[in-house]
Amino acid sequence: MAKISKKDLKIQNIVASTWLGQDIPLIKLAETLPNTEYNPEQFPGLVMRIKEPKTSALIFSSGKVVCTGAKSMAKVKESVNQIIKNIARINIRIKIKPKIKVQNMVASGTINMDLNLNKLTMKLDNTEYEPEQFPGLVYKLAGTRATFLLFSNGKIVCTGTTSEAKLKEAVLKLIVVLKKIR
Repeated sequence: MAKISKKDLKIQNIVASTWLGQDIPLIKLAETLPNTEYNPEQFPGLVMRIKEPKTSALIFSSGKVVCTGAKSMAKVKESVNQIIKNIARINIRIKIKPKIKVQNMVASGTINMDLNLNKLTMKLDNTEYEPEQFPGLVYKLAGTRATFLLFSNGKIVCTGTTSEAKLKEAVLKLIVVLKKIR
């Protein structure tokens, strides 16, 4: 079976969620921290922008947090630690070690093969391809949560997986499917 190397596939964004174990006073947080936006009439969550690692988080008064923008699990964990440090600035101590759950991973890369997108549209189920609208073919890979954008030059974007292992597994399955059609 084909191998997927780090240079062939690069994580661009991880969306992860967690719970901090207690309610968070969002108004106090917004009044104290400069890197926040909170407009409860428009949206119930506070947006916190984190400089390092460069991520954003939605924080809800229930203590639920959604973090986006990280390119690795290590950076997701760093972001959550940064959020906890920021919350500590309003004298709220998070007593639990938050469990992080990946909701979605977006990766881009190459499968090192030219693709005939018109042919793929005819041969594959679960595709959308309108070249007048967008140059990529959308393909939902059966048996996985993965959805791919495929380009004729072999470049791909994958979304919908929840771990690096599932991401690699989906790309390997994609390659097998594409090689059968070629």
